[in-house]
Amino acid sequence: MHVLSALRALATLSLLVALALGPGLGQQAAHASEIPPQAGVTDAPPGVEVGIADQKADMFSDPRFGTLGITRARLAIGWDALTSARDVAEIDAWLQGAQAAGVEPLISFMHSRSNRRSVPTPERLKYEFRRFRQIWPWVTTFATWNEANHCGEPLCHRPRLAAAYYRALRRECPSCTIIAPEVLDMPNMRTWVKDFNRKLGYSPKIWGLHNYVEANRFKMRRLRELLRAAPRAQVWLTETGGLVRRDNASTTDIPEGPRHAGEVTRYIFDRILPRNPRVSRVYLYHWNAGPPQTTWDSALITPGGRERSALFVLARVLRFGLRPGADFRSTNAP
Repeated sequence: MHVLSALRALATLSLLVALALGPGLGQQAAHASEIPPQAGVTDAPPGVEVGIADQKADMFSDPRFGTLGITRARLAIGWDALTSARDVAEIDAWLQGAQAAGVEPLISFMHSRSNRRSVPTPERLKYEFRRFRQIWPWVTTFATWNEANHCGEPLCHRPRLAAAYYRALRRECPSCTIIAPEVLDMPNMRTWVKDFNRKLGYSPKIWGLHNYVEANRFKMRRLRELLRAAPRAQVWLTETGGLVRRDNASTTDIPEGPRHAGEVTRYIFDRILPRNPRVSRVYLYHWNAGPPQTTWDSALITPGGRERSALFVLARVLRFGLRPGADFRSTNAP
């Protein structure tokens, strides 16, 4: 994007934030283009850290990303990614982009891209983790496994193995931040988490949750189940966001649409976070949409590069903070 286009996008962003905030704060927002690129970080809501989850590296070179002042991002990689030259090149490009942008990565392990149902032994996962740390020693934040309770993942019925993975990663790098397996807000979540804690012998200090289903229904019941199952833990929403379009053959009923996605983003920041103070970090998925043939779109930016309302909500949150008393257009948002 050329500098002129970036400035025009920022001016549009500032104006729409002003309109969303109303007359009281709109005058301040009208001057948002004058703030330094990193000012959004210092104005973020106290105790809440915001990042972006996206498999693509191009967000790091988008001037709008830098202007927002986002300093955290998440990448999911196959547990055996380092055995593939293609995967290594993709990971390295993503991490180089993150490092150049001053962004702290969260790396989440997941199924193999070459054999989805294969699972490593704890010793093998620890070996691959050690190799990763040798190549990129500056990365220190990891999630044990992506959506471990989803039965499309090989750990759905293996909480004991997941606990062994968590233990192995903790032992390999005691100075790293290792969060528990990330779970999806499905009916089996509560039981899976309790089984994991029982096999491990305690509950980790940080859990990851992907709450797409309930956030898009303007609910938080599963989140509160997780908070009760891990009563002293923080919860990071390591993937969340408003659904714009989905074509992945799922039978789960989730509302969708660009306007809906903006309302969901408001619900995450203005309802879920104020009412659940142990939710201490949020990663919105994802920055920019892929081509039209992709099966999932919850992006802040359209495939053609235009900003969606969810991006304006994020800009407002980073600039002015949460608005827990704000009204919602959706009748489903309590």
